[in-house]
Amino acid sequence: MAARTNELTALRNRFTEVRARIDDCAATCHRAPDEITLIAVTKTHPVETLRTAISIGTRDLGENRVQEAEPKIIELGRDAANWHLIGHLQANKARRAVKLFDLIHSVDSVELAQRLDRLCMEEDRAQLPILIQVDLAGEETKTGARESELDELAQAISASRHLQLRGLMTLPPFFTDAELVRPYFKRLRELRDVLQDQGLFGVARGELSMGMTHDFEIAIEEGATMLRIGTALFGEREAQT
Repeated sequence: MAARTNELTALRNRFTEVRARIDDCAATCHRAPDEITLIAVTKTHPVETLRTAISIGTRDLGENRVQEAEPKIIELGRDAANWHLIGHLQANKARRAVKLFDLIHSVDSVELAQRLDRLCMEEDRAQLPILIQVDLAGEETKTGARESELDELAQAISASRHLQLRGLMTLPPFFTDAELVRPYFKRLRELRDVLQDQGLFGVARGELSMGMTHDFEIAIEEGATMLRIGTALFGEREAQT
């Protein structure tokens, strides 16, 4: 019991500290703190850690892999949180993703969008909110649509029957000096603004999913509306095999 209490207290304190940093940064930028969603990245963490996070009021949880997330979501309940798929989505996992997640951050091709739209029809899902993942650095180890592909992909999603385009996501290179990531966040905001001017997000704002533990304050300064934070909340992750 004491160990459980200590874990709960430590987690609550870390969440409180991170949220305070978000709110302070937002205030400095003259932004409303409540327009910034904190997504707790729970990949590689056991279901008990997720249960603890939910117990202290966490509503948005992010997972990288469909196959890892599925048993957690089944055990905790589909309605226990808002479930975000933040990692690359393989085509053969798309059907399960449609069933499991509230928001998919990583749509990166017309083919994947069309598959998701068809699967929504087959699974009787009226709407699936998605973000387009944009590759701004051209790193071989990362996925995402290129800038030159963005307009075609956004138009295809807009023309779909079941997909709802909510915004853009990017995963920039890692720099020891977090300030070096600023141009990537700024560019994603500029691309979002172009699509917003075209009315491709409807009447809603275009979300910007960008910023992690080491650079989220810079992301806020550049307009982030969704932060994907794991280490600052849960500590270092164990390596996956």
